[in-house]
Amino acid sequence: MQHVYLDHAATTPTDPRVLAAMLPFFHEKYANPSSFHSKGLEAKRAVSDARGRIARILNVREDEIIFTGNGTESDNLAVTGIVRAYKEKGRHVITSSIEHPAVLETLQHMAKKGEIDLTVLAVDRDGLVSVDAFVAALRDDTVLVSIMMANNEIGTIEPIAEIGRAILKWRKDKLTPLPYFHTDACQAAGALDLDIEKLHVDLLTFNGSKIYGPKGIGALYVRRSVKVEPMIRGGGQEKNYRSGTENVPGIIGLATALELAQAAKDSENLRLAALRDRLIVGLLRIPKSRLNGHPTTRLPNNANISFLDIEGEAMILYMDAKGIYVSTGSACASTSLDPSHVILATGLSYEAAHGSIRFSLGRDTTQEDVDYVITEMPGIVERLRHMSPVNLDMKHFA
Repeated sequence: MQHVYLDHAATTPTDPRVLAAMLPFFHEKYANPSSFHSKGLEAKRAVSDARGRIARILNVREDEIIFTGNGTESDNLAVTGIVRAYKEKGRHVITSSIEHPAVLETLQHMAKKGEIDLTVLAVDRDGLVSVDAFVAALRDDTVLVSIMMANNEIGTIEPIAEIGRAILKWRKDKLTPLPYFHTDACQAAGALDLDIEKLHVDLLTFNGSKIYGPKGIGALYVRRSVKVEPMIRGGGQEKNYRSGTENVPGIIGLATALELAQAAKDSENLRLAALRDRLIVGLLRIPKSRLNGHPTTRLPNNANISFLDIEGEAMILYMDAKGIYVSTGSACASTSLDPSHVILATGLSYEAAHGSIRFSLGRDTTQEDVDYVITEMPGIVERLRHMSPVNLDMKHFA
């Protein structure tokens, strides 16, 4: 039986070159970077070098890169850190309805506690945030804007640079440094340009596990002029933003993975986009199916398809039996049987959202893999629909 892993949006395998770069820092160069002896200084220099390599890719200063434990922690540090550091300046926050739970649920929790006034922007059928709607939502007390660069479930790429330019204009017109602009780039880091000066963001999140790096390591870019309230205190590491002994192997792995991903992204994007489109065309031949997300302004490795009259969880089990490994949406919410909040936010019905499957391709994906999925999926869908007690009309895709 063929085995096809199409869940790279959940996590990627660690690149052997990344692992090779990390290994010495487990058993040879293992010292604490905060120690003053030569072994500690060796580790400290390695961390500093990794920080510099990442900073060059983002076109920022080295001291603007903060290492964290993962992307969720970076998101939490960004949104809670800005709100609490600038609570005297404003309490209004703008985000979108399709953000990762690390942003959306955190902000909703803060709103429920009365810490902020929260505006959640709707998206269109393709999952795009309207720049005009965003500008209309701005207020004099808006302190933070958090819009993800590319959606982890449906792959839609958001107009981050346009939003950034709108914020710059607002600041100039209002003679204010606010609001600050954060973007979650965890899904985008391996495929899109991360030049901060082109994006016009003040904070940017990414992590290792989505770019063939190690799990358990993330980073947050924080513009030098911006203050962030720390979440983890006691030790003073990472400019006091994130105390605790540094994950040196993880940091080395993160820098190496980002370099490799960014260096190969142009050619790999072309290869993956061709395979993605082949997969989409093949799967949409199945009756009562629909592509979720923008048809063209999307990540090169993402294909999210809804199939009516089917439970996504049941489909995953049948696909697993055929050696095809996919997801119903965000892996962070895989324990929930509720339909994706992202799919629902695009206007799809509850019933249609329940049958959505995310196929996310990767470096090891071949045309043979894609053709295998295209061949196996009609039979799986037919069997599940035969057992299904529902037979919905295509109006549920309207």
